Amino acid sequence: MASTTARGRARRQGRRDNDAEGRMSLGQHLIELRNRLFRAVIAVVIAAVGGWFLTPFVLDSLRAPVAELAKVGGHTAELNFPMITGAFDLKLQIAITIGIVIASPVWLYQIWAFIVPALVRREKQYVWGFLGTAIPLFFAGCYFGWYILPHVVGILGSFVSSQDTSIVDAKAYYDFVIKLIVAVGIAFVLPVFIVLLNFVGVLSAAAIIKSWRIAILCILVFCAIVTPSADVISMFLLAVPMVVLYIAACVVAWFHDRRVAKKQAKLDEEYGL
Repeated sequence: MASTTARGRARRQGRRDNDAEGRMSLGQHLIELRNRLFRAVIAVVIAAVGGWFLTPFVLDSLRAPVAELAKVGGHTAELNFPMITGAFDLKLQIAITIGIVIASPVWLYQIWAFIVPALVRREKQYVWGFLGTAIPLFFAGCYFGWYILPHVVGILGSFVSSQDTSIVDAKAYYDFVIKLIVAVGIAFVLPVFIVLLNFVGVLSAAAIIKSWRIAILCILVFCAIVTPSADVISMFLLAVPMVVLYIAACVVAWFHDRRVAKKQAKLDEEYGL
């Protein structure tokens, strides 16, 4: 009994020592990860319950481009649920998506709170800057993706003749919409990754600026793929902000490299190198 009590005191003392030194064991890390994942999941579930009541609005918004396609094309176009559970599954999927978006501040904070103890002060500044820039840009990109959605649906649906009928599988259509919106959102965040690579020393500003022709060509090709519009207006509406973001990334990287070069020159002068 005495030995058991002694071992218990030793374990408690070990935990106190670890806490005092700011270190955690692997088991403690796993427990911390489990707790934060649990909080994130609970937040998503609660938000998804609220999102369930927003699904009619989302479904109406998704139907609008298809209904417009029927008016313009002069043929029947409608969403189709081939399975008896299709409508319920789609509403559940939409609710979960809404829950993930609404609860994003919670689960992003949980991720941040888990990794921040392992970061030094400079790394924390980089992460804060990255998140503070990437998250708004991602949502801005998603908005642009939603904006160009009717144009994309209209162009793709225009290949259906007036003698045919467009029966669009609802789940496949929703997956297409999500992929389009997320793809545009990620595209808006890519300049932030470029800046991050510059800050950690992987890419120099000179290399980024030197590749401007390739970058703009890639942007135009990407915009042409996601906006297959014959009038190219939608393509340029998407391409212009992406080019501006790329130029902004070049400017930020150039100023950063210039500041680093000045600091290095000052150090070389101090040490007579």
